[in-house]
Formats: sequence, C-alpha cells, structure tokens
Amino acid sequence: MTRPISRHLAGAGAVLVAGALVLTGCGGSGFADGPAAQDDAAADSLTSSDDPLSILIGSSGDAETDAVTEAVAAWSEESGVEAEVQVASDLPQQLSQGFAAGSPPDLFYLAPEAIAGYADNGSLQAYGDLLANKDDFYPSLVENFTVDDTFYCAPKDFSTLGLVINTQLWADAGLTDADVPTTWDELAAVAKTLTTDDQVGLSFGAEYQRVGTFMAQAGGGLVVDGAPVADSAGSVEGLEYVQSHLEDGTFAYAADVGAGWGGEALGKGLAAMVIEGNWVTGALTNDFPDVEYTVAELPAGPAGPGTLQFTNCWGMAADSPNQEAALSLVEHLTSTEQQLAFSEAFGPMPSIESAAADWTSANPDLTAFLDGAAYAQFPPNWAGATDVITDLNSQLESLKTGDVATILGTAQSNLEAIAE
Repeated sequence: MTRPISRHLAGAGAVLVAGALVLTGCGGSGFADGPAAQDDAAADSLTSSDDPLSILIGSSGDAETDAVTEAVAAWSEESGVEAEVQVASDLPQQLSQGFAAGSPPDLFYLAPEAIAGYADNGSLQAYGDLLANKDDFYPSLVENFTVDDTFYCAPKDFSTLGLVINTQLWADAGLTDADVPTTWDELAAVAKTLTTDDQVGLSFGAEYQRVGTFMAQAGGGLVVDGAPVADSAGSVEGLEYVQSHLEDGTFAYAADVGAGWGGEALGKGLAAMVIEGNWVTGALTNDFPDVEYTVAELPAGPAGPGTLQFTNCWGMAADSPNQEAALSLVEHLTSTEQQLAFSEAFGPMPSIESAAADWTSANPDLTAFLDGAAYAQFPPNWAGATDVITDLNSQLESLKTGDVATILGTAQSNLEAIAE
C-alpha cells in the first residue's frame, strides 16, 4: 500500500505532462508514397510462416516476467501461434550474441540507445507505420525509435525516476511530510537523519541511469540539445555531489548494501530512500507486500529539477520468419487494455494517449512520475551510445574513490567520437 505525500503528488501534473508529450515532434515514415501505399508496400514485405515466436525481455522482477508471460500466452492461445518468453540476464549482450549467431529472437526489448546501431546494420525490421495503433503513441516516444525518418518499433511503455521513500523508516526517524526534500541540501540532511547502522539514507544503482539524475539537476547530462556535455560544469558538479555523500556514508550503491537494485534495498529495509522508476511499484507489491512507501519528485539541484526518462520498444528482427504474427503480438501487447494491465502489475506508464486518463485515475499516488516527465532528459539514442554508457557505468562503480574529471572526460571523448 502506498501512502501519499500530498504536496508532491498533484494530479494536475498528469494532464500537463500528457500535453507536453503530445506536443513533442517526431519523424515521418520514410516512405515516398501516400499513407495507404506505404502501409500496403511495407505489409507485403513482412514474412509469414508457421514458425513459433521467441520473445526476449529484460525484467525488473517476477511481477514483470509473469505479466508479460501471461499476456503472450493469452495472445498465443487466441491466435494459435506458439510463443515463448525468455528473460535475459544481460539483455544487450544476449541480443548482440543472437544477432551475431544469426539466430536473434523474433521480438525483444530494445532501448533507444541501441536502435541506431541495429538499424544501421540491417538487423531490424521497421514496422512502426504498420501498427493499427500507431497514432496513439506519444510523439516524444515515437521520436526515440525513429531513425532517418523511419519509425522502427512500438514503444512498449515509459517511466521516469522518482524518490521512493519507506514511510515506516521515515516516521521512525521522526520525519514528516514537511521534511520531504525539494533541494540537494534538504536531501543531504534527511539522508543523514535516516542513516543508521542498519540502513543507509539513500541508495541507487551504480550507473548513469540513476546517477545521471544529479548531473541533470546541476545543468549537465550526457547530451543536451544535440551536443555532448558529459564533462560540462553541471555534470561535474552533479557527480561531485554524489561522490561526497558516498564518501560520508549517507548515500550508497545498492550493491554495497547487499541488494541487487534499489527496489530490493528499499524492500529489505537496507535503505530508507531510493531513486527508482515506476517499475518499483510492482516489485514492492509482489516481493515486499508489507512495506509501505510513497513517491515524490526528485529534489531540485542548482539548475532546477531533473530526472531521466526511459522507454523500450518491441524490436523486431529483420530475419524473423514470422513477422506478421510478431506484428499482431505487438499490437496486442501495446493495446490500451494490456498496457493498463502491465501498469497495474509492475508499474510502467502506458506509451499510448488513450490510456492516460485511466492510468491517472488508477494511480493518484504515483503522479510524481508523470510530473517528472515534463523536464526529464533522455539518454542519447545515437549509434554507439550503448557502448559509451556501458563504459561510463563501469567507471561509476568506483566513483566513491575515483576522479570525477577523468570519468566524465572519457565519457565526453567517447560521445564526441559518435556525435551525429
């Protein structure tokens, strides 16, 4: 059960964010003829066979795995096409290995930072314009999966990062709603109050996908307005802030407190606060049902509020022998009803506009995630960005004792080498 902190969970934010997403531009289809001709020509290019479908996903936990598996099984029973869901232990690596071996899955989770590389080498089937619900996706999400004006794949959902608080540990420390941090100084203060011999005040993963929020809050990031800014003053200030509190013990990486990720750290009482996305709700409900929590927007830094927004699409292999069935499955998985079911099961926000009102009504305690989308940064989707972020993450693991300028200088050089 969640317990809201009212001043951080304004329902009106959902409407404002939905509007912001709608107004964000996206690329076209990449075809030269009219809409009907485009769709017919592309549809004719899809393969069709009796082959079963293989689906490879990365999962936040049992809640997500079970929800996707059940949804695929329901479609399979109705369509008569066999389909099997596999959960990757390292999705980027296993996907890369599958393509290299000539045996990729038919459908798979695909991150924006990976799409350009796979599109450039011909590994992906571009099917976005064939989707019956193609006009229902938020344009900003479509943009994440558009390469050279071609809409490749359906955004499956999206999430932002928020501050997730264990309300019992919060109350035990004598803190109230009035103490919810809105600035870095306030965050440092409550993290110190919440840190004991048994728990750390704030925990998060040792990766840009969490630490990057502080870079954004200081006015930095990886790419801003199309230019690499990894070594900017804001990025440096953000990492130095994190480093200082890793050093004083009030912040800690999830692995360093004995947890696999932030949700586990919160659920086990190893951390009083964590930085996580919408998916944490399903994991906590299913794995730690007795833990009460609330969600607030991340505190603002020197440059204002900042968070990261994430999405994946349902990538389709160019070599899949049964693309027609794969397209049908994607339409089922991204339907309004199914996306709302996924949201209830493991927390992501639907990627389609038709589900927005129902999601907001069903999740009044989670609108901080939607509020954050108004100012969220996106990880870069340039070809090669995956390797840049992977290298950065390996260096962030030693941020506590590392040299911030060196870490970000390397990231900057790597980004400049792939800059479009």
